[in-house]
Amino acid sequence: MTPRLGAQLTLLSDDATEARRAASRAPLRRVARPASSADVVEAIDGQPPASAQRREALHRRLLGVFDILAVTTTLLIVLDVIGKHHTALLALVGMPFVVFPFKIAGLYDRDELRLVHSTLDEAPALITQTALFALSVTILQSVLLQGVLGGDQIAGLWLGAFVAIVTGRVFARWLAGRLSPPERCLVIGEQELAHRIRERLASSTARATVVASLPLAIEDIEHLGGAQAIRDVVHHLDVHRIVVAPSTAEPTGVDGLIRLAKAAGVHVSILPRMFEAVGSSVEFDDVNGMTMLGVRRFGLSRSSRLVKRAFDLVAASIGLLLVAPLMGAISFAVRVDSRGPVFFRQVRVGRGGRHFVMLKFRSMVTDAEFKKDELQVHNEFGSGLFKITNDPRTTRVGAFLRRASLDELPQLFNVVRGEMSLVGPRPLVVDEDAHVVGLDRSRLHLTPGMTGPWQVLGTRVPMQEMVGIDYLYVANWTLWLDLKILLRTVSPVVRRTNR
Repeated sequence: MTPRLGAQLTLLSDDATEARRAASRAPLRRVARPASSADVVEAIDGQPPASAQRREALHRRLLGVFDILAVTTTLLIVLDVIGKHHTALLALVGMPFVVFPFKIAGLYDRDELRLVHSTLDEAPALITQTALFALSVTILQSVLLQGVLGGDQIAGLWLGAFVAIVTGRVFARWLAGRLSPPERCLVIGEQELAHRIRERLASSTARATVVASLPLAIEDIEHLGGAQAIRDVVHHLDVHRIVVAPSTAEPTGVDGLIRLAKAAGVHVSILPRMFEAVGSSVEFDDVNGMTMLGVRRFGLSRSSRLVKRAFDLVAASIGLLLVAPLMGAISFAVRVDSRGPVFFRQVRVGRGGRHFVMLKFRSMVTDAEFKKDELQVHNEFGSGLFKITNDPRTTRVGAFLRRASLDELPQLFNVVRGEMSLVGPRPLVVDEDAHVVGLDRSRLHLTPGMTGPWQVLGTRVPMQEMVGIDYLYVANWTLWLDLKILLRTVSPVVRRTNR
């Protein structure tokens, strides 16, 4: 690594050994805490460091092993134990070949492209692959087993294989994360973006961290040594992934930065600022060698609205029936704990700017709204939102209800009435909504939800950032997205990080 390039490198590292090694070659500035250290292995001619190759191989092998175990276990349980069929030895010998259609579908390569390795995101592909597995067993049943499969057994193979593979992949990724160090990232681009990326990685489920940044444009890097200079940085800091984060003010040269990053032989991620406006629901279109992005129109069609409303109505009705005894017990506890009504009613801004009364179990003293002004000095959000971690207005039962998110259950009535959705943008109170102006108000295109995309982050976000997240949710809505958000809401509720 040249001294001139080293002078531009900002280490986000605390590791003494690594820092001394790098500092001996160039002046480096340390600004934050790093990831775990790893052995530095030379990266020559675009080859990634050996530690990155070992990390990637471990992830792939564990996924493959648990996929084979999942389908084999499903086959034995559904056919031999439940169905009383005798599975031929040939079937068990052939189970390892299940990795081939999985490989063709890209299910072992997705983690290379992503910082967050989510099994939930690949569920649609897994549904297709397990259906193919059940179909293959059905077609080859005369060879693989004795007897004829019934419809219930075929369905059992499909459902059982899907559940087993999802469970196995979750465990495989957890185990890989325990056995391998975090992915080490180098950010090329704005220093401010490097810190934002590092903060987001720290608060997410990603097993990755930013260890250094190069706040340079393409012409700067080429002047300081080009591709070889980047390979030297990858070599000295044992980088596994390069994140290209170009400035919005100077977007030129991004293609050159990407090519330099790819020449280093490591994984490459890009922070495309345009997706903050268009979202991720884009279609790549090849026009005679020219790649274009097709951006779908904003908002939901009438049929999509009907699908979302039908899902909300069915799920909320079933939910009310299931939690009715619990809601009765909570009502009694709220009434006994402090004077006042069981429910807290508050005017919120709903779809299209229309006002509605949102229901919650009362978790504060009855004069809580009158005490809000004197507590503004303790507000953790500044202007726009009002939130205090240990709000002194909270009752004893209310504190428990808020920690467990049980105070939100009465909103199921709002969902049944059509005033709210199970998933949607946050319903703001009137004075909070006044801070949302201009095109940001397009978040009101959808009915507000009990949970939403910002709640699953497990951390509080500023008002402006929350509005942006809500906008992208509206721009990218699918029913599967709602299902994923509902499932991901479980984690912050259990960890009690949603308050």
